[in-house]
Amino acid sequence: MNNAWLILFLAGLFETGFAACLGRARESTGTAWTAWMAGFLLCLTLSMLLLYKATRTLPIGTAYAVWTGIGAAGTVLVGILWFREPADLWRMLFLGTLIASIIGLKVVTP
Repeated sequence: MNNAWLILFLAGLFETGFAACLGRARESTGTAWTAWMAGFLLCLTLSMLLLYKATRTLPIGTAYAVWTGIGAAGTVLVGILWFREPADLWRMLFLGTLIASIIGLKVVTP
């Protein structure tokens, strides 16, 4: 995996991070809310900067699709593991197809 793909993967993880922080901020008040919103802003900033850096090498369409896919898949997993969202057969099936699509885009992109 070259640097651009690694950077893009990290950008996707930070996208998952900002979504998770939003979820926690939604449930918080006071100082905890402020801390979760600070985490959200930090993850958002890092995610966007890393996405920008990855698109300097990778095609924008592929990079954006992979970035959102990693963020979406990661957020579903965080929802299941951290927010007790359901992990039924259909959710897992479609999560698997999303992950397969992300891998497919990586395989067919030079």
